[in-house]
Amino acid sequence: MASLDQASSIVNIVISKSDDRVRTNGSLTLGLSFRIEGQIRAVFEQHNWEKAYNKHDNTFRLTTNVDLRSNRKVITSLMFVRKAILFWTRSPKIHHRIWTMIVKDDNSFYPSSVDEARALLFDIDKVIDLNVNDLKPGKHTLVADISVSWGKHLFSNPCKLRARSNELQFLLEHTS
Repeated sequence: MASLDQASSIVNIVISKSDDRVRTNGSLTLGLSFRIEGQIRAVFEQHNWEKAYNKHDNTFRLTTNVDLRSNRKVITSLMFVRKAILFWTRSPKIHHRIWTMIVKDDNSFYPSSVDEARALLFDIDKVIDLNVNDLKPGKHTLVADISVSWGKHLFSNPCKLRARSNELQFLLEHTS
């Protein structure tokens, strides 16, 4: 199964900025979005949830680390976790015995379909407020180094994926 997990990848990575020019006492708002595609997304489905639940494998944890770099120097690091928790449901709206709850940004979501559960877990959209006080005035090039990992489960082996975003440039102007 390890070779199957290697078929997973981070795709459609886009980092965007709110402004081209920023003052030294301000902040820059960035948008980061990407998707996790491949084998892990394909095996995250209801019949595998049921098998995992029956073997007491009830929580799938997806850990994401993002290093924002300016001219090769790490200026900020972020880590966030998403979880899929498998549970026994008696909801008349769900036609399966075992279903999932997705925990995303400290909020719980109860998807109505497997595709919605996949989107909640594997599609990332983050807003990052970057404090530019530690940077020197001048032209800066930003890039995001992303790593995503998960552990061993009944339906997957542990895996760590890495990718790099597009580059953005902005000008940091000295406040007078």
